[in-house]
Amino acid sequence: MIDTSKKYKLSDSFGGTVERNIPEDAEWIDDAFYIKKTRFGLFTSIMREPLGQHFITGATYESVLTMSRWHLKCAQEGTLLEYTRVVNSGVVGGKL
Repeated sequence: MIDTSKKYKLSDSFGGTVERNIPEDAEWIDDAFYIKKTRFGLFTSIMREPLGQHFITGATYESVLTMSRWHLKCAQEGTLLEYTRVVNSGVVGGKL
């Protein structure tokens, strides 16, 4: 069952990492984000608004591009909660 009472905000997807040094020659994709290769060989999309906010991280450039576009599209349409579910609450019941 989907809880439609909660309104999704894009900021719900953000972690705490913000890019401080955005290169002047960054290639902005859809005027919304750019993708950089990390020092560990992964790829991360960096948001334009809020500026520098890390968004999606993945193993390949193409997967980060696809998922960043999909995530932003769903957030804009308000359909992201239709694809979101909690698998495990992480709460241990009973006495330990």
